[in-house]
Amino acid sequence: MLDLKGRSRIAPILDPIAVVLSKARLTPTVVTAAGLVVTFAGSILIAAQRYTLGAGIAAVGCILDAVDGPLARHQGKASIRGAFVDTMSDRFGEIAIWSGLAFSLREEETALMLCLFALAFSLLTPYVRAMAESWGAEGRGGWMGRAERMLLILIGVFAAGIGGGHKVLYPVLWIFVILAGLTVLQRIRKTWEQLER
Repeated sequence: MLDLKGRSRIAPILDPIAVVLSKARLTPTVVTAAGLVVTFAGSILIAAQRYTLGAGIAAVGCILDAVDGPLARHQGKASIRGAFVDTMSDRFGEIAIWSGLAFSLREEETALMLCLFALAFSLLTPYVRAMAESWGAEGRGGWMGRAERMLLILIGVFAAGIGGGHKVLYPVLWIFVILAGLTVLQRIRKTWEQLER
C-alpha cells in the first residue's frame, strides 16, 4: 500500500538524502550493500534480544535501502541490474530480520511458528508479484507491501525492547501473519482475474 501511494509523500525526505550521498560519490549499489550490512547488524542484535537497539539499527538499514532508488535516478544510473540487486537485498534483509527474531524466540513454540509463517508470507508476497508480471499481469497491491511489513515488525520489536517484552510481540506477530497472509491471497486473486482463461 505504501509502496504504491507513499513514494510521492516520502520523496521530499529521501531525495535530499540521495543528493548528499551522490555528492559523497557513493553509488546506488554501495548504498544497497551498506543498507544490507546494517540490517544484518540489527538482526544480530535482535537475535541477542537487544530489541530496541537492534530494531533501530535495522531501521537505518531499511532507510538506506529505500534511498538507493532515488540515488540511482539522481545519478542517471537506474538499470535492470540495479533493480535486481535491490530486490535481492530486500529479500535477504527480511530473511535476516525474521531469522534474528525467530532465534530470540526459539524457546517459545507459538512465537517461533508465527515467525516462520511471517517469513513465508513475506517471501510469497513479492513472488506472486514477480510471477504475475512475468505473465503480463499487474501483481502489486494488498495491505502489506514491504514498507508496511518492515514498519510493523520493527515497531513491534522496538516496543518489546522498551518495556513491552514478549507481551507486545505476540499480538504484533499475529497481526503480521494475518495481514501478510491476506495480502498474498489478494495478489493471487488479482493475478488470477487478469490471466487469460
